[in-house]
Amino acid sequence: MKLLIVFHHNFDFWNVPLGFADRLRTDFPGLEVVRLSSYDRAEEEIRDAEVVVTWSLRPEQVEAAQKLRWLHSPAAAVHQLLFPELVHRDIIITNGRDVHGPVVGEHIIALILALAKKLPQASRFQQKREWGQQQLWEACPHPREIAGATLGMVGLGSIGRTAARLAAAVGMLVIAVREHPEKGSPEGVAEVLPPPQLDTLLGQSDYVALAVPITAATNALIDAARLARMKPDACLINVGRGQLIDEAALIQALQDKKIGGAALDVFIEEPLPASSPLWDFENVLITPHTAGLTDKQWDRQYALVAENMRRYLNHEPLLAVVDKQKGY
Repeated sequence: MKLLIVFHHNFDFWNVPLGFADRLRTDFPGLEVVRLSSYDRAEEEIRDAEVVVTWSLRPEQVEAAQKLRWLHSPAAAVHQLLFPELVHRDIIITNGRDVHGPVVGEHIIALILALAKKLPQASRFQQKREWGQQQLWEACPHPREIAGATLGMVGLGSIGRTAARLAAAVGMLVIAVREHPEKGSPEGVAEVLPPPQLDTLLGQSDYVALAVPITAATNALIDAARLARMKPDACLINVGRGQLIDEAALIQALQDKKIGGAALDVFIEEPLPASSPLWDFENVLITPHTAGLTDKQWDRQYALVAENMRRYLNHEPLLAVVDKQKGY
């Protein structure tokens, strides 16, 4: 059986380490493992591959892969893979949602604390060698405590559940919207609302964190009308995908001081263009799609792929299977 690993990313961190393939060869001696560092030979090598580990494929590559039965994407988001040639084939897709969940959940808490304690503004004063105590206090919203504040968590997947548990541990009240509220309230979540009650969550929350996949229902989920539902001192956090927010509407809301601020890790266009007005707001914290970065990333990915390979060979159900119809 052949497993093809194919990665080519401008950011070195997202290219699978050399040792990943070596570990698979050692742990699964009967497995033929081919690792490509570019897509130049992908269509040739994929023809007889039964398993593929990659970020993305083109439709014609999937059509060439007549033996393909399982595709693993290390990413949490797989919308880029859900084209008809893959959706309608008997190919299992798994993803790295449970790999990224814990570290991205931590990032949400870091962003909440940074916004509450006005760390971006303090950093700007530091760069100017200016003692900005008075200015930091006078600018609205004031520095504040997060204990007793309300976190509105949009999405209760691996990321949302981690963030909720950590937020509750530091005294925040967590309310959440999830697609299937009948699944109940995970640890730390005081109330779960169905999607039609998103506006209720927005009106009650001091911090709103987005951690849902991109689907037809979530594209531009936070638009001008939804931003208007937020408290005037509330902050919006996005660690999902840039398409969850109408960026033009967010820029307008920030200019008009309709919300207290934002912390953004993802954007519609990445890298975020230097011309974007988002760079200029003092109450906006930008992280360059780094919420999922951790030195444990590839060890966790390997553990997931290896366990799923064991299950695959034993004809057992795989972990982290994507529902291709729902898109996550």
